[in-house]
Amino acid sequence: MFCPECGSTDKEMVGDICIDCFLKEFQMIELPRRIEVQICSHCNSKLEEGKWSDEFLPEDEIIYRALERNIKIADEVSNEAINLEIDQIKGTIANCYVEVVGEVHGVEIEETHDTEVKILKTVCPTCSKMQSGYYETVVQFRADTREIKAEEYAQADEIVERTLNKQSKRDKLAYCPQIAKLKEGYDYYIGSFKSGKKVAENLAEEFGGIIKESPRLISEDKSTGKGLYRIWISVRIPEFEINDFIRYEDKIMQVKSISKSSLVGVDIITDKAHNIPMKNMENIELVKKESEIETAMIISKSPSTIQILDPSDYSTVDLEMKDEFKDKNAGEEINLIKINNYIYLLN
Repeated sequence: MFCPECGSTDKEMVGDICIDCFLKEFQMIELPRRIEVQICSHCNSKLEEGKWSDEFLPEDEIIYRALERNIKIADEVSNEAINLEIDQIKGTIANCYVEVVGEVHGVEIEETHDTEVKILKTVCPTCSKMQSGYYETVVQFRADTREIKAEEYAQADEIVERTLNKQSKRDKLAYCPQIAKLKEGYDYYIGSFKSGKKVAENLAEEFGGIIKESPRLISEDKSTGKGLYRIWISVRIPEFEINDFIRYEDKIMQVKSISKSSLVGVDIITDKAHNIPMKNMENIELVKKESEIETAMIISKSPSTIQILDPSDYSTVDLEMKDEFKDKNAGEEINLIKINNYIYLLN
C-alpha cells in the first residue's frame, strides 16, 4: 500500500499511513504539564477523586502516586516500563520527569515527559472539625443516688484516655475536646459517636451500671434537609460498690464483682454465689456499706454456737456456729455486719 505522507510502499501500514510516519506523531502516554495535589497540613491525608484518604504517606510518595494516577497509556502500547523521578522540589512544587519504554506494533520506543506536581496545603474536614472542638457524643458519667469518689473519677479519666488512644488507630475523631466537671458527674465530649459508644461500654464494663442513649436534634443540613443529631450517652453506675451489702429477692448478699452485664453477690447466710443481671439494678437495694462492717470479740464457743460481745451495747449474743468459724478461739475478734438489728458474722 502507498503511504500518503512519505510515499513508501514497502512498509507496514498502521491505518492509512506507514509505521514510521505513525510513530513520528505517536505518544505512548498522556501526562498533564502540571498536577495539583491537595494535602492536609495537619494529618498529611490527601484529596483523591473528591475523597480524603486517611492513609499517612511521606511527601515524595504522595508525589509519585499523583504521577501514576495522571498517566494515561495508549491502547497500542504493550510491555511498557515506566520510571518516575523527582528532579527537584522547590517549596511546594516538585519538578518531575517520566521515562517510558514500550512496544508499539512490534517496535520498541522510548519517551520522556516533564511535568510538575504542586502540593496545595489545606485542612481536611476531619482536622477542621478537631480544630473547632467538634463532637458527636457526650458520655455522661453518673452514679445512682450517691456521690462519685475522687478515685473513681481518676479511674474513669484513665479509661477514657486509654479507649480513645486505641480507637484513634482507626478513627481520627477519637478525641475528647472537653470534660465538663459537674456536681452530678463528668461529661466527656467525644469527637465521634462510635468512639463515644466504646468509651461508654468500657466505663460500664469497669464500674457496672446502665447505659442509655438519648439523641438530640441540634440543627438541619440545608443541602439535604436531614436533621443533624448529637447523642448523649448516660453511664449510670450503681449505688453499691464491691464488698457492699445488698438485698435482692429477699436475700442479703455481699457484692464480690461488678461488670456491665451482671454482678456476683454472695449470700451472707448460705455463702452461695448468685449472678444478678445488671438490667435488674432497680430491684437491687443497698442495705449496708463496706465501711459499716464492725468487729466483735468472741466470748465463748461450742460445737453449735458462737458467743460474741455486741459492739453496740456490749451485751452477749449467741449465734449459730458455721464451719468457717470453728478455728476461731475465745478472745479473738471477728467481723460482723448488723442489718435490721440482726447480726451476721462475716468470714
